[in-house]
Formats: sequence, C-alpha cells, structure tokens
Amino acid sequence: MIRYKKLGYIALNVTDVERSTHFYRDMVCLDQVGEIKEDVAFLSSSSDYHNLMLNKSDKPGLKRIGFEMESTKEWEKAFELLKKEGYAPVEVDKEERALLKIDKAFRFRDPNGVTFEFYNKMMQRAKPYEPSPVRVLKLDHVVLRVPNLQDTVRFFNEVLNFKISDTRHKPDGEMYFAFMRCFPNPFHHSFGISQGDDLRMFHIAYKVEDINDIGIARNRLINLDVPVIFGPGRHLASGSIFMYFLDPDGLTLEYTQDMEEFPEENPREPRMLDHTLRTTDLWEGASDPRIGKVGHVEV
Repeated sequence: MIRYKKLGYIALNVTDVERSTHFYRDMVCLDQVGEIKEDVAFLSSSSDYHNLMLNKSDKPGLKRIGFEMESTKEWEKAFELLKKEGYAPVEVDKEERALLKIDKAFRFRDPNGVTFEFYNKMMQRAKPYEPSPVRVLKLDHVVLRVPNLQDTVRFFNEVLNFKISDTRHKPDGEMYFAFMRCFPNPFHHSFGISQGDDLRMFHIAYKVEDINDIGIARNRLINLDVPVIFGPGRHLASGSIFMYFLDPDGLTLEYTQDMEEFPEENPREPRMLDHTLRTTDLWEGASDPRIGKVGHVEV
C-alpha cells in the first residue's frame, strides 16, 4: 500500500513564459523562485523550492503532475510496484533533478498517457512564503478529463492507492466524475477525474486562508480584467467555497477554501452524488462556457 505526502507540483505549458510568470506571481500571489532561464520558470506556494513549473509551448496545458511520497521507502515501493505492473517507471537523471531541486524521482505514464512524477523530497526555501494580498496556503488539486474514466479510476484506486472520496453520476447511474485523495493525505481531493470526449486538463486549484481571500481575489481579478468564470460558490462534494478564473492562455484556475478532511482510519464511505447544478454549486451559480476549455495534455 503506497503512502503519499501531497500533490507536490504541476508543470504547465504556456505560450509566453514571462507573461505567465508575471500573472502567477502578481495575480495568483505565488513567489517567483529565481530568474526565467531557457523559457522555464519556477514559482512556489509553500516552503518547497517550487510547486509550479512553467514551460514554453505553443499548446497551453499540462506537461506533468508531481506527487511527493511520504518517505524514500515509499518512493522505492512505488517504483517497484509500477515496474511490476508494467508501467515502466524511468528515473529522472541527475541534471534534471538538480534543476528541479529534487532528491530522487521517477516518471511514468498513466493509462491515458499522462506523465506523472513521484519524488521523495524537495529542497526547502529559507525565505518564508508570505503571500499578499491573497493568502494562498498551498497547491490544492488538479482535475483531468479523460476518455476512459472507469479504467483511470481503477488504476489510481487499485494500483496507486488513491482513495475515492465521492463520485458523481448521470441520471442512468453512470459515473462521470470521481474525487480522489492521495492516501493518507486527508483533503477531500488532491486529484479529480471527469469523463470527457478527449484528454484534457480541466483546472488546477490553490487553497486560500479564508473567505475574505476569495472576496479580495474576486475584486482584484475583476478590476484588472481577468475573467472570473464561476463563483464564488460552494461545492456539495468537498464542502469548499470556490472561485474559478482564467490565466493569460485561458487555462482554468481555482481558489478553494474550507475543504473536507478525512481521518486516516475509519473514514466515511464515498457518496454517490447526482449531476444537478445544486450539487456542483449549493448557491446555484452558473459557470462560463470557457471553464476547462483550454488544457492540452502533453503525451
């Protein structure tokens, strides 16, 4: 049984690294770490060296997803398990690990071809992370749309030991969304998967301190002509207050606050939730059709 620490970092592809760096630093309120070099930028939302990597590409979206394991022992266990299951994990070379400030890491592709990186630990920054005016606490979760939901959920649950927190279903009972957490991380979902016609990144999310940060962020974004496309509202599944907005490439971002937490032992059973608007948003707000539309996945 593999054990994780957290969702560690997201590597995004963006069309203009400098423009996106300014946006994530000045609007999202992340720390820029170092200078932009060779069309690569790093930003942090914690004491970690980075939690967001920006890469130059003509197709904005997801490059890879990084999860930090609970220990080096768990990292080794995960490598051997994926090797045994036929997913051909490949260790990241020393030069790239030095760039990422990571000790040990390997990569593999999930059943959809998405690149995942599992690492044991990352260099910690001496400078405290003190975000302002929006008090971002951490990288929270990532959601993908996949063409084969059942197989994907089975892989993450049965092979990688992600726990299912809740699922959503169509009127005929067919599951179309699964909220999953990287065990034993307590938060309702660090990873979400939705049924789609194609493979796409739907959004990434950052946790903020409290509802005041949602309000401050909303007004800042609107005043600076950044599209706020859904919310503020409250999700039934996680109980969290949310607000979605777009980055310069049209990628969907979310601020989230007050997500449900699960104990490691004897957690509640996953719920079957319906497809209605009220389940998506207890406040019954409507989303902009641009939500989740941009998000090419590099495979």
